[in-house]
Amino acid sequence: MSYRKLKITEMGRISVDQFHQAEKLPLVVVLDGVRSLYNVGSVFRTSDAFRVSEVILCGITATPPNSEIHKTALGAEDSVNWRYFKDTMEAVKSLRSEGYTPLAIEQCVDSTMLQNFRPNEEKKYAVILGNEVKGVQQEVIDACDGCLEIPQYGTKHSMNVSVTAGIVIWHFANAKMA
Repeated sequence: MSYRKLKITEMGRISVDQFHQAEKLPLVVVLDGVRSLYNVGSVFRTSDAFRVSEVILCGITATPPNSEIHKTALGAEDSVNWRYFKDTMEAVKSLRSEGYTPLAIEQCVDSTMLQNFRPNEEKKYAVILGNEVKGVQQEVIDACDGCLEIPQYGTKHSMNVSVTAGIVIWHFANAKMA
């Protein structure tokens, strides 16, 4: 068998306008004080790939338009809906009032391992990812309906926030497609 890379024109991607009209994954990604603009851009790009409903940027997390975000988002900051909240707790309260179930992505006592979590098809979810050093704020964890954890088997105690976002978004998208 011979494999040939697809040309961009063969990939059948939709336009930004079509993206805005398309059905979305019932998932919101919340960034709680993420410092790296490259991480923010990467989350936008992955959110575009899986048609995440929205990205919410909180606290010190930078917002578009920004050249460093654009460098990794490659325009996904224009396709994916986003909002900014000065305080992550306000974002969680707002999402809860909109019918979302908030879940922290964090290593916690009694957290649910991601592979053991099956999203309920009747629910909309918001996943909160934290700062690169401090993680999700404890008060935000306390306001969530649960914690999801990605198992790790190496020597490091955490993964890059954009990698974590990709794994979590894929898990929700894969459950929706199944």
